[in-house]
Parts: sequence; C-alpha cells; structure tokens
Amino acid sequence: MIKKIICSFLFLITISAFSQQEKINNYKYVIVPERFDFLKTPDQYQTSSLTKFLLKKKGFDVFLSNEKLPQDLMLNRCKALTAIVIDDSSMFTVKSKIEMQDCNGNVLYSSELGKSKEKDYKKSYQEAIRDAYDSMVDLEYNYTPLQEESIKDAGLVVEEVLAVQKMVSKEIAVPKGSLEVLYSQAKKNGFQLVDTTPAVVFQILKTNVKDVFVIKDKNGIIYKNGNNWVAEYYENEELVIKHYVIKF
Repeated sequence: MIKKIICSFLFLITISAFSQQEKINNYKYVIVPERFDFLKTPDQYQTSSLTKFLLKKKGFDVFLSNEKLPQDLMLNRCKALTAIVIDDSSMFTVKSKIEMQDCNGNVLYSSELGKSKEKDYKKSYQEAIRDAYDSMVDLEYNYTPLQEESIKDAGLVVEEVLAVQKMVSKEIAVPKGSLEVLYSQAKKNGFQLVDTTPAVVFQILKTNVKDVFVIKDKNGIIYKNGNNWVAEYYENEELVIKHYVIKF
C-alpha cells in the first residue's frame, strides 16, 4: 500500500511538472526587471544583466524591462513571463532563487535556492544567481505558440488594434458629459477603476506603451483616445467597445 501511495505521489508530481513546462513553452518572451526589489539601483551588481544572459542560454527571447520591446509585446505584456530574482539571504550567506511569473503574478516556475558565502556583494549575488540557474536542469524551453483562437490572454493582436482604432476614429464623437466617469485607485502594477457607487469596474495593468493598459481578467485593453478613454474587450466572442472619462 505504501509503495502504491509513493508511486501515485511521484506520478502526480510528474504530471504537474509537465503541465508547468507546457505553460512556460507557450510564452514567447521573458522580461527581466531592470531592478529587483531587494536592490537600491537598476542592475545593481549586474544582477539583471546576468539573469537575462543566463535565461537566454535556455533559449528564451529575453529583454530587460527598460529596453525597447517588440511591438506585439508592447501591446500585450501577457505574451511574456517575468523573471524575478528573490532574495532570501541570511547574515553570512546570500541566497537567491529565480521565479518565472505570468502577467498576473502567478508563479509558473521556481528554481532552487542558490547560495554564496563570498564577502564581496557583487561576487556573492552573481554566484548565488548562477547557482540557482544551475538547478534549473528540469526546465527545457521550446516555444510552442498556442493557436490564435484558443489564446485567452489579455491583449489583442496588432492588426486588430489598428483596425479597431481606425473604426473608433470614424465614430461620431460622444459628448463628454454623457460618458461614465471612472476614478482610479493605484494598485501594484496598475490601477483599479471604480464608478460612483463605488464599485470596481476594471483592474488595469501598466504596459510600456504610454496611455495603454491591459484589462486584468479580460481579453482586452484600455487606451486613451483624445480626452477620453476606450475599453475594448471580448465577451462571449463578441468585441465590446466602451468609452469613459477617467480621473487619474
């Protein structure tokens, strides 16, 4: 009986790891923050540059967050995983691990803790990150794009965005006084937009494009058009377009 339980447990672990690997393979890009939370300055001790370099060895198409991104990624940050170095250091040992997160902050992969006892900070952080990377032997990346009709991310393809923007520009302007007013409340990586009830209408996530946000948990974006804002998203496979005044 114990042997059967152990075998079943190992089987579940294998299935979970396989599923995790499949999800990671569906992502086209990886973004590495220019500064990790535990550091004071961008790329301090070359931690971000090193992480980018190591992940490129795995076959990922990697960008630092302050670099120019491909157009499809600028319009939809959910096409990328974010690689974050987590610091778990003690007084005499630097400990780091590498986490791969989706655009909603869900951890899809985590390395083991890398360690270093070097006294020099630059050497110790770099050694710990390399050690963490060396534990990622189970991660074999091979980009496998999802079929377009089954993608459930939060963005639109570039052609759709351009076509819809052209359509919107031809619409008759709606008087500002007749538009619903939403009020922004700052959240991590973006804002939540509430009405006068107050009820949360949208949660939006920042992108690298000025005045363009991803709508969290919806297949769409929100962007500025003149003095107003336009939300475009899909419901029941139908494109919904709504106009708002947003007070930031």
